[in-house]
Amino acid sequence: RSQSCPLALCYDNYNHLLSISSFVVESEEFGPVFIQEPDDVIFPLDSDEKKVVMHCEARGNPPPTYSWYINGTQVDSEADYRYTFIDGNLIISNASEITDYGKYQCKAENSIGIVLSRDALLQFAYLGAFSTKARGGVSVREGQGVVLMCTPPPHSPEIIYSWVFNEFPSFVAEDSRRFISQDTGNLYISKVQPSDVGSYICLVKNTVTNARVLSPPTPLTLKTDGVMGEYEPKIEVHFPTSVLVAKGVTVRLECFALGNPVPTITWRKINGNIPKKARLRKSQAVLEIPNIQLEDSGTYECKAENPRGSTAFKGHLQVYTLPQWVRMINDTQMDSGEKLQWECKAIGRPRPTYRWLRNGLPLTSQVPILLHMNGELTIHKVQQADSGMYQCVAENKYAAIYSNAELQILASAPVFLPNPIRVIATLGKDVSLDCKPKASPKPRITWKRGDRRIIPNKRIMLLRNNTLKIVNSSRADEGNYVCRAENQLGSAEMTAILWVKEAMRVVLSPSRVEVTVGESVVLSCKATHDTSLDVAFQWFFNQKPINFQYDGGHFEYIQTQSSTVDLMIRNILLKHAGKYGCRAQTSADTVFAEAELLVRGPPGPPGVVIVEEITDTTATLSWTRGVDNHSPISTYNIQARSPFSLGWQTVKTDPEPVTGDMESAMAVELNPWVEYEFRVVATNAIGTGDPSAPSRGVRTKEAVPSVAPSNVSGGNGRRHELVISWEPVSEEFQNGEGFGYIVAFRANGTRGWKEKMVTSADSTMYKYRDETFPPLTPFEVKVGVYNNKGDGPFSKVVIIHSAEGEPREAPSDVKAYGISSSEIRVTWKSPTPGPGKPRGYEVSYWKDMELEESGKKQQTVKNETSMVLTGLEGNSVYAITVKGFNSIGQGPGSTAVTAKTRKPREVYIQTTTFS
Repeated sequence: RSQSCPLALCYDNYNHLLSISSFVVESEEFGPVFIQEPDDVIFPLDSDEKKVVMHCEARGNPPPTYSWYINGTQVDSEADYRYTFIDGNLIISNASEITDYGKYQCKAENSIGIVLSRDALLQFAYLGAFSTKARGGVSVREGQGVVLMCTPPPHSPEIIYSWVFNEFPSFVAEDSRRFISQDTGNLYISKVQPSDVGSYICLVKNTVTNARVLSPPTPLTLKTDGVMGEYEPKIEVHFPTSVLVAKGVTVRLECFALGNPVPTITWRKINGNIPKKARLRKSQAVLEIPNIQLEDSGTYECKAENPRGSTAFKGHLQVYTLPQWVRMINDTQMDSGEKLQWECKAIGRPRPTYRWLRNGLPLTSQVPILLHMNGELTIHKVQQADSGMYQCVAENKYAAIYSNAELQILASAPVFLPNPIRVIATLGKDVSLDCKPKASPKPRITWKRGDRRIIPNKRIMLLRNNTLKIVNSSRADEGNYVCRAENQLGSAEMTAILWVKEAMRVVLSPSRVEVTVGESVVLSCKATHDTSLDVAFQWFFNQKPINFQYDGGHFEYIQTQSSTVDLMIRNILLKHAGKYGCRAQTSADTVFAEAELLVRGPPGPPGVVIVEEITDTTATLSWTRGVDNHSPISTYNIQARSPFSLGWQTVKTDPEPVTGDMESAMAVELNPWVEYEFRVVATNAIGTGDPSAPSRGVRTKEAVPSVAPSNVSGGNGRRHELVISWEPVSEEFQNGEGFGYIVAFRANGTRGWKEKMVTSADSTMYKYRDETFPPLTPFEVKVGVYNNKGDGPFSKVVIIHSAEGEPREAPSDVKAYGISSSEIRVTWKSPTPGPGKPRGYEVSYWKDMELEESGKKQQTVKNETSMVLTGLEGNSVYAITVKGFNSIGQGPGSTAVTAKTRKPREVYIQTTTFS
């Protein structure tokens, strides 16, 4: 009575039936069906492998045997040792074109019937040698046209032509004057020039074997009796007046003319346009149309023109298509005496005709067989003799295609599988007893209970399919029911044993339950049923069976008693809300009960957010409410994202807060001229849900700037410059296009402001130059902003000094004295403090007898007032000056002083006097 027993039993029975049916299928006889039919073959005669293989394979039960036909004559492998059969394949040894060229057809046959394969063409590829007989020379006047004949050797299939000039591998280049026809192989020169004189050799190449052969040379010379005058074109190469081609191939139409001057070739299609896919090759002498279709059919004209006249040629291009199946015949099983109606249908151009084969032999229209021109076959009353393999052949002048099917005429005495059968019904319900014997022709059916034939009434009915139906079954209906089937081949009986049991009842509790996300719940399913029957349970979620292995993290199946099972749902998620079903099943009855689980949780995402109206600082938004997940929405939170924000940020709204009954609000205090996306998040008592999808991006309107530059400062610079700097305003606060800065300044104590426009939004500095104001003049400075909408605010006023200028005075009290044979110490005093204060000093020094320009310079590291000059010559007098410098420039130099280095090796002792 465990939950798994009945299901396992059913599964075992199913596998048993499956194995029986598999055995039946494998042992069932069927006619030949082709797996591989022979393909067209081009066999190179110079191949090292001297055998041709034509492939054929079919399946069938019994396995088929094979035979072959060449051009309609059966191959006799015993009479000709060159033919060998391996499985279905035909092997031809020492094949030759004379004896073996033609159409091949494979026949597959077993006891059920015969089928014929498609025709396969066997061709041979070869390339003979040119005649070795010397070719006569050709002599023409300069300016005359000439044709050099190739006269190719025997070959199969197609060959490619080219011409060698004088010696291999110098090939004739084709252009508007010279053309090689791939139809005739001839070389055409429309107007001979002296450079054409020489020896010409035709080279042909087989497209299958790649073999190449060369013709004897043809000398071309010029006559000496004058030059050919101009003459009108004469078309020497043209396509046929009627061209037949298969759909899908590439077509090449040739047209080339002799003439002086060299003619030009043009093409047109009469009553239509040349297809766009067409290409002109070889200086327009070849019109190439790839993948040709029916609509490309028509009359094409090539025209050759030169100043002396013109001529034209027309030819009709017609596209044919091979037959293709639209409807095919299928294997059919019929009872004797039934009507067979088969139809096969194919398309093609020309339109296909139809013929029928039965077991490889032609069928003719004669009673009771009717053949119709449109591909229909009718047999009014099929008999056992009509069984076998049928083939519908659709053909036009270019190909034939075959559709194959087996007709099986059934004939068997009635057989019942299984027998007997046991049926368990539920008290008060209807029950059906099937009677489905395997028999052909269809048998006559009778029912009886015990020894008495059943007479149908209102409660016991015999249905058209021979099923016996009992309405509102009761205990009195229990017993044995016998179905008898009979046809002309025999009879059989089947017994159905009927038991009627109490109806099962199922209670699923609780039938409705509300829980919050994260909680757990148990649903219990109890069945009351006939104790003689096993019961099996299955749980469903929203009509789909629960997979406890896959969903084991949340669902657990618990068998508490033989007739009670529980479903534990742990750590419930929103997705677990829905209807849970319990199905209890016995061999008599199936009962289904459902319970509803409501899950309270944070709200779902609101619907699409729409921006209804946009201003410079506000956006009016609307949305549709999402699901509240059984807890009313209390508030909505509006969030925005811009290129300047770190992700999504909550924005202020009007009204504030946005309550759960609202579906629109206004986002306020936005920045003008910034692109925003908006989304809405709902909150209820359980928590905050997922956000809505973002709105489309919208840009707020432009407005006058409202943020002034910060950190206005400055100073330094060059002489007579006022340098003003600031931190630029972020694009987020520029509020519109045409953003720039207004720099305003005035010298302390003056009234009027000077204003300068800086048009670059990225600018951080402005320099003002005026030679009338002294260094370190204090200025009041402020920097404002503007855009296309107008002027914005200025920064606070700050004091900035102009550049100080270079030092004005020279250092004073310059002293210098030698301290060694290579060093002199120099000291000085800073100039009077004031504008142009030095930031350092430069000492210049040179030997007394030399010019100052040839001397050296050395600067202090900082604002020091002493320096030791090194690397000097001993016992030498040096002149020395000192000048101050700063970022603006250098000041005046001091008066030169002199000092002498000590003699080398002179010992100098410095004494110190202490006072």
